Amino acid sequence: QLQLVESGGGLVQPGGSLRLSCAASGFTLGNYAIGWFRQAPGKEREGVSCISSFTGSEHYADSVKGRFAISRDDAKKTVYLQMNSLKPEDTAIYYCARRTLFCGLSEKGFGSWGQGTQVTVSS
Repeated sequence: QLQLVESGGGLVQPGGSLRLSCAASGFTLGNYAIGWFRQAPGKEREGVSCISSFTGSEHYADSVKGRFAISRDDAKKTVYLQMNSLKPEDTAIYYCARRTLFCGLSEKGFGSWGQGTQVTVSS
């Protein structure tokens, strides 16, 4: 069964770190770009980061550059999002999704969305 499952969310204090995981099943992860998106209460879903297939090139939203790092382990069929120096405005449900070959930070072309994992940054 084709599936993406996010995990690793939780409650963290400002300045803290979390690592999110996106586990893939039912397809060959290496053939797809994987994007991370987030949706805060009352806001539209926005692109956070993306890692392309084959070259592994990375893309980041300006709001997370220098704080977040995306990586992939195709052998483990998992994509990670390391989040450092977290801020309250990073609070959101984080989703991963797949796109054929190429990356983007808009939702266009992305599918097979996971169920999301909640990240809450609060003191």
